[in-house]
Amino acid sequence: MPHYYLHRRPVTPVPAIFCFLGFFLFFFLGPLPVNGWRPWPNQKPNATELVYGGSKKYEGSSEFVHLKYHMGPVLTANITVYPIWYGRWGKSQKRIIRDFISSFSAYDSKPPSVAGWWKTVQLYTDQTGANISRNVHLGDEKNDRFYSHGKSLTRLTVQSVIKSAVTARTRPLPLNPKTGVYLLLTSDDVYVQDFCQNVCGFHYFTFPSIVGYTLPYAWVGNSAKLCPGTCAYPFSVPNYMPGFKAVKSPNNDVGVDGMISVIAHEIAELSTNPLVNAWYAGQDPSFPVEIADLCEGIYGTGGGGSYTGQMMNDKEGATYNMNGLRRRFLVQWVWNHILNYCTGPNALDQ
Repeated sequence: MPHYYLHRRPVTPVPAIFCFLGFFLFFFLGPLPVNGWRPWPNQKPNATELVYGGSKKYEGSSEFVHLKYHMGPVLTANITVYPIWYGRWGKSQKRIIRDFISSFSAYDSKPPSVAGWWKTVQLYTDQTGANISRNVHLGDEKNDRFYSHGKSLTRLTVQSVIKSAVTARTRPLPLNPKTGVYLLLTSDDVYVQDFCQNVCGFHYFTFPSIVGYTLPYAWVGNSAKLCPGTCAYPFSVPNYMPGFKAVKSPNNDVGVDGMISVIAHEIAELSTNPLVNAWYAGQDPSFPVEIADLCEGIYGTGGGGSYTGQMMNDKEGATYNMNGLRRRFLVQWVWNHILNYCTGPNALDQ
């Protein structure tokens, strides 16, 4: 039997200058991609964070959270995820991520399961009352092993990488603007703008002026060499946290196991807010607080504040909270707008 335990996570304050910088970038450059995952609280430099930063970090119900539907589309038809492998990836690393994506609709998995986690995302609807699709499929893949756009990418060159994948002369990815999710995964030797500072991944939609189409996409990076203590916590611990011990990753790959929860975060938010005009909290659509943002770092019962919540250990000592196809994973919870708190399939009251 697995045993449960609590794990503490660090808190990092945000300098006030970032608030001004966020306004400056939006005013002069226009809306930026939604910053997908920051492992520590209070790292989102905007006014909305000042309202939700203190309340969004706990498992229980919060009267301060007002997640609203803004009438935009959500992904109600069968969802297809198209991975783009940028840089050098090992076969075992690809298998871990493929198995995780395939686990979303693996409803025969042993509970608590990734498919059980996805059921919370399915609760969200569009203006017709149609729910997010229960079916998430792994689609065609594209390899970019020769770093076609270099080893340092900006947010705009991320879109150029996607353009290369859908316009390639050989085996281009299908164009699927309505139900496709284009998932750009960068290897551990690639730096992406803002990576390791307050971003471990982000999602947005491509600009027709760059790609030729409006396609929902997400980027997630492998932090193993650059910042595992930031983006692969709790499988790695930052140097400024003496006395804290990292836990063992369930698939023996700190970088990729750390990516799993970020990928989950992005797909959940892309499904419920693909064009950044559907489900989010706060008044500013350029800095939305989305369904996974509200539960950052919460992996189990008792999570919130500086605690991850109760997780499980397998017989080899690896830490996880959900079962999937052939594997176990550690995946953050998401916000349940009906119950008005963070939920997950491994909750002790399930």
